[in-house]
Amino acid sequence: MKRVLTVLIFVSMCSAVLASEVDTVLIYSSSMKKNIKTVVIRPAGYNGNTRFPVLYLLHGYSGAFDNWIKKVPALRGLADQHQMIIVCPDGAYGSWYFDSPVDSSYRYETFVGSEVPAFIDRTYRTIENRKGRAIAGLSMGGHGALFLAFRHSETFGACGSMSGALDVSQITKGYDMVKRLGDTAANRSYYQNWSVMKVIENYPKDSLAIIIDCGTEDMIYAMSRAVHEKMMRLKIQHDYIERPGKHEWPYWANAVKYQVLFFDEFFRKGRL
Repeated sequence: MKRVLTVLIFVSMCSAVLASEVDTVLIYSSSMKKNIKTVVIRPAGYNGNTRFPVLYLLHGYSGAFDNWIKKVPALRGLADQHQMIIVCPDGAYGSWYFDSPVDSSYRYETFVGSEVPAFIDRTYRTIENRKGRAIAGLSMGGHGALFLAFRHSETFGACGSMSGALDVSQITKGYDMVKRLGDTAANRSYYQNWSVMKVIENYPKDSLAIIIDCGTEDMIYAMSRAVHEKMMRLKIQHDYIERPGKHEWPYWANAVKYQVLFFDEFFRKGRL
């Protein structure tokens, strides 16, 4: 019995040693002149000289940098299982991950698309090229992930949307959209051109690995379906998943497991 207890204690100690670690770091944004909080999950085995791929995971409207780790604590296990660093930057209450053309204080495309990856590469042992970087998110973050990946394909090689608000041209009331893009009549072109629905027409020369996921009971399910159908017409290769589910955390907690697996396979191909 004593031997069994000794073994169990040893296994427990090893598990603690091998478990992922969570950092909360301040990243200075030169474009916005302020420090912004970001969660970084380092996987088990983050030691020695090994370099790791990075998944940038974006929160939704009204969210914050710590949403994912608080709502889906299993994220730490996914980082361990798939041996990747997971980074959750703050995208403000409703930045939509834009460099706002009407409010110069909001430069979240620059922050998440350029400043955060640069900081992470300087600070952590990462694979410093697009084959080692993916970006995904939920709702507003789903739009942000595809928007940023298509516009910054030199940085990100893969992207994913979970319940993404992928057509901002339809969001003309509320959700801070007028604050980010201005008057819906005078600045109508912004609502069209800054929407993922339009951005995907400019497919980058470097191919992207893309996954789109949405629940069929989601209030904005039609947006994901429309982007999928347009990608089919444009012959843009992508994975598309729809299944029962609403616009809520239980759906995203399940969806992220499939997205992380998708990105793990993308990262593995990049190492071949």
